[in-house]
Amino acid sequence: MASSKEYLNYILEQLSGLDEITYRQMMGEFILYYRGKIIGVIYDDRLLVKPVKSAVSYMPTAVYEKPYDGAKDMLLVDEVDNKDFLTGLFHAMYSELPEPKVKKTARSKKL
Repeated sequence: MASSKEYLNYILEQLSGLDEITYRQMMGEFILYYRGKIIGVIYDDRLLVKPVKSAVSYMPTAVYEKPYDGAKDMLLVDEVDNKDFLTGLFHAMYSELPEPKVKKTARSKKL
């Protein structure tokens, strides 16, 4: 089941206090970025985030779920109705997220 645009818009509204929240649609689901780093996904109308240490500490009772078969476990965010909670979670996670990978261009591959 693909995620609805309405659910995406709801999550984006909940995160409206943060700068640089973006998303990319992929196969009916959405990848969420915070300041250029992948922070989580919306899959089957569920918000899932990467299980970095700060996220685990912030949500000690969170359930691990796979967005789809074969995917790595992620943390299910249950408190999507609480703007302050979501903002705090994303702030806490940011420094632990990996830097975006630099895409190699055809020219740089030849060098």
